[in-house]
Amino acid sequence: MTTMVRDLPTDERPREKLIKYGAGILSDAELLAILLRTGTRSQSVIHLAEEILSRFKGKGITAITNMMPQEIAEVKGIGLVKAATVLAAVELGRRVATKAALQYDTINSPADAAAILMPQLRYEMREHFIVLLMDMKNHVIAMPTISIGGLSASLVHPREVFREAVRHSAATVILAHNHPSGDPAPSMEDRNVTNQMVKAGDVMGIPVVDHIIIGDNKFISFKELGMLK
Repeated sequence: MTTMVRDLPTDERPREKLIKYGAGILSDAELLAILLRTGTRSQSVIHLAEEILSRFKGKGITAITNMMPQEIAEVKGIGLVKAATVLAAVELGRRVATKAALQYDTINSPADAAAILMPQLRYEMREHFIVLLMDMKNHVIAMPTISIGGLSASLVHPREVFREAVRHSAATVILAHNHPSGDPAPSMEDRNVTNQMVKAGDVMGIPVVDHIIIGDNKFISFKELGMLK
């Protein structure tokens, strides 16, 4: 017989635990259960939450980032309203993380650039090519997205990158994109695009000082690897 949340001691119920001890103490399933609010007649809300998470073993809660409401609603007992609530909370969390990362608005190292980029790019299922535009003091002026899709010379052209750089009066540029596979190792296409951008930057007088590739909680820097020509 399934133990329902109402049958648990008060201190073991997710909402009461959060109020008393803080959100950090709760498991992923307990946090998700609070958003779902109710289970079904035969299944507790915690078991419903665990069922959602179990559908993506290996990635766990992070997989929800790129789910559609209809996918979550496939779980029996989860309608589109509950699915929308979950996805709204996930997106809010991602935006908070991105805003927090922008506190590193001065780039002094590849790690500083990666700290800004990681919350935005880590969970994307398609490649996003972004440029960090900086002033003379390495303050981030803007972070426009140049393209979404595969990274190739046909999709990412210097004119798009340096149009943004000129528009924002940038002094230097850091290129950035993600690898949805989670492995940030650069491909030959990554190298070709980088070399093309570096040459264009030299002509424009707006140097490309790095290219950061974001993987799953890891990154590589062309500058650190000595791959900027």
